[in-house]
Amino acid sequence: MRLKLSFLSLIFIVFFSCNNSKTQKTNSTNTDSVAITGKVVIFHAGSMSFPLRKLKEKFEEKNPGSEILLEGAGSLECARKITDLKKYCDIFASADYKIIDNMLIPEYTDSNFIFASNEIIIAFTDKSKFASEINNKNWFQILQKPEVIFGRAEPNNDPCGYRTVMTWQLADDFYGKKDIEKNFLKKNKEFVRPKEMDLISLIETNSLDYIFVYKSVAIQNNLRYVQLPDEINLSNKIFSSIYKNSSIEVSGKKPGETITFVGEPIIYGITLLKQAEKNVTAKEFLKFVLSEEGKNIISKSGFKGI
Repeated sequence: MRLKLSFLSLIFIVFFSCNNSKTQKTNSTNTDSVAITGKVVIFHAGSMSFPLRKLKEKFEEKNPGSEILLEGAGSLECARKITDLKKYCDIFASADYKIIDNMLIPEYTDSNFIFASNEIIIAFTDKSKFASEINNKNWFQILQKPEVIFGRAEPNNDPCGYRTVMTWQLADDFYGKKDIEKNFLKKNKEFVRPKEMDLISLIETNSLDYIFVYKSVAIQNNLRYVQLPDEINLSNKIFSSIYKNSSIEVSGKKPGETITFVGEPIIYGITLLKQAEKNVTAKEFLKFVLSEEGKNIISKSGFKGI
């Protein structure tokens, strides 16, 4: 699937490069270049807020007549805005490319371009309890202490939420334990939030000691973090066969339906909706995201390349 998506991404870039070349050639007799103008509505994963703002600023600087409108939420919630609420958007950027596969293809889009990766970490501050002691060998012992409070994202709304639970499942095997997932699912349930970005203000105000988030989120917010072993942090394709030992069932397209996600390396996907096929500005922005300049902006925001 990853090879297939990468090939599709290449086709996409070549296709739009050709289209752009034709446009420039067709209008080469005009004194003014063709302007890219108009609005683009983007639903996106909360963890993509920072790089998308940077991409928006750069794109609008290059194309003064354009307006990129960003609306962040958990990726599952974003998908349901399209499928259930019938809200309009041109582009959807998901923290899990499989959400596009499972919920939007083929009815709402035919494309799915992978463009970034990430990893699950545990973020904290200098004021977090046991901040001077926690490491990647004892984190599950410290977080189980009654006086320690941690937060996480809601699995039914946000891939970071269900990936956090997968990390706990994998930790049970990696550390030879049987109770990490069971105990963590019961602990601090009042601090489960719709998306991982909702946890930032809570840890910055010391309402929480630790949060399970993506590494990029910790970097962007200048938080300290525990980098978990690659065998459990869902970052390394070498351990794909191990990641498959984790899975979780979450709410599906419609009430009463469910989708089962199986552990694999964290891969982000982005797509142009069918309803935006005539929006040239949306196509140009997507091409910009997938360009080397766009990937560089994303990489500087703490994400890994594909």
